[in-house]
Amino acid sequence: MRRPKAPASASRPLVSPLQPSVVYATDPPDTLDGFYNGAEEGFTYSREGHPNARALAGMIDALEGTEGGIAGSSGMAAGSLAVMASVSAGGHVLASEHLYGRSLRLLTQDLPRFGITTSLFDPTDAVSARAALRPETKAILVEVVSHPTLRVADMEGLTALAGEHGLTLIVDNTFTTPRLFTPLSRGAGSVLHSVTKLLAGHSDAMLGYVAAQDAAVAEHLEALAVTLGMTASPFDCWLAERGLLTFPLRQERCQNNAQSVAEALADWAGIKEALYPGLPGHPDHNRTRALLPLGAGTMLSFTSGGGRAAANAFSDGAGPLPLAPTLGDVTTTLSHPASSSHRALSEADRAALGISEGFFRLSVGVEPVDDILAALGRGLDAARAVSA
Repeated sequence: MRRPKAPASASRPLVSPLQPSVVYATDPPDTLDGFYNGAEEGFTYSREGHPNARALAGMIDALEGTEGGIAGSSGMAAGSLAVMASVSAGGHVLASEHLYGRSLRLLTQDLPRFGITTSLFDPTDAVSARAALRPETKAILVEVVSHPTLRVADMEGLTALAGEHGLTLIVDNTFTTPRLFTPLSRGAGSVLHSVTKLLAGHSDAMLGYVAAQDAAVAEHLEALAVTLGMTASPFDCWLAERGLLTFPLRQERCQNNAQSVAEALADWAGIKEALYPGLPGHPDHNRTRALLPLGAGTMLSFTSGGGRAAANAFSDGAGPLPLAPTLGDVTTTLSHPASSSHRALSEADRAALGISEGFFRLSVGVEPVDDILAALGRGLDAARAVSA
């Protein structure tokens, strides 16, 4: 039995069709050759690209002000591609010491086995990166706003350093999103996202995105993505495309809520420290105002008292806020980095970053602020009861 052909139609779908086909048929072989040598437009095998991935990447390209970005299987896939496309064996990376925990593992434990080494630096001070520079340094990797410590990078200084030494500045723009910051327009060489987070926005699609300014690096990105099989799911791309249509509205509402929640937490007796770049007391507040004039984002962190028992009590008491190792959902989620994103670090290394058992990260959603604060208040009461 032959598969049916798509019906002829004088109309077109308003919503992108979901196209899960793994393979695309061509006639004759010359046409297939044309796809691979660039003479023809089309698709061959979904590992090499498919319509839903191209549609999603094009939407993010427009937000980032670029072309030719790649939608991949996860944010970590995007980050791995960005580094490996810019650095070869024997090369050296300068990386922010405040990166997402799994990124730190990639750089300090996995890539050294393939001859790529990394030195960590304080992202708030480009002088720290300059001091760690080596002759074999090829790239700098940084988050504009760090995960989960909410420090704001010295992007001006790091961009100047990269330009001075011919380095690729790779920017993880997941926290800030292109609504607040567009790295490629500010001199970065590559930009990446965990699309899973704010861009898709509903915790139902696992995706990443990466794009590069330099044509040779962009070519490496595409070849690596295909060779390593970092293929984005058509269904996830379709879901993320739908999520992107409401992204600006969601981001604005979540950001306004985050500012309000942070201002409230800063005055609560049970909170030792509230970290949000939009607060005047934040160590990088002035830099935030200059770098991110549209706002400080949707993420905040705070430290309450006590050890693991108090943290458990806080999490249990803060219902209905779920404890979830993710961010950027349309609803508010709570995260405990010591037991999730940064669990691979030693206690001493976590302490150096300011991540204690009482440290929580809050990804603020669209709910009423009073509901979020009420849940956090119940969590604090429960933690105090355990610590008393």
